[in-house]
Amino acid sequence: MLEVLAILSASAAGGLRLALPLLLIGLLQGETLWSKVPILSQFSPYWIVGVLAGWSFLELFIDRNVWGHRLVILVQVICSPFVGAILGMTVAELTETPTWIIGIIGGLLAFVLQLVQIGWFYRLRGLPRWLVVAQDLLCILLILFAIKAPTQGGLIALLLLWLAIRSAKDWRQKSAKNYRDYKTKRKFYR
Repeated sequence: MLEVLAILSASAAGGLRLALPLLLIGLLQGETLWSKVPILSQFSPYWIVGVLAGWSFLELFIDRNVWGHRLVILVQVICSPFVGAILGMTVAELTETPTWIIGIIGGLLAFVLQLVQIGWFYRLRGLPRWLVVAQDLLCILLILFAIKAPTQGGLIALLLLWLAIRSAKDWRQKSAKNYRDYKTKRKFYR
């Protein structure tokens, strides 16, 4: 059970940010640097550090421009299932759990969290700067908890999933209410 919670924690971190959790998981492995990370072990560690550090900075600083933020969102939506699957499979390999089903579950969790994050962005018309910093800190904590304290990390990941489901339910109810109100006004003006 602890392995599943650790996997959920790592995958949830992949749903918040792309490069930062991969960078942390590699650096926490010590001298072996991404040797146990499924896809990244095929590449040179120098290239991986450069690409992941570059994308981490882009996620932080390109968000200020509207078009830059749209580019970041597009890349995050496309890549978050893969990052979540990679992180889940990495933690599964560290705990010797079967990896293929874990990759699917981790990818789906990361994708759901990324979609809700985008929904909140458009709902609030942008995220405040303090919330972006809080996301980064939560991402770092989830990776650290996945390795050192899987129970706490898994519970945080499950809480994030619950908040995502709750947000989606509220958005659905509000859009249904708005649609009913629109239909009522339309009948009234005819």
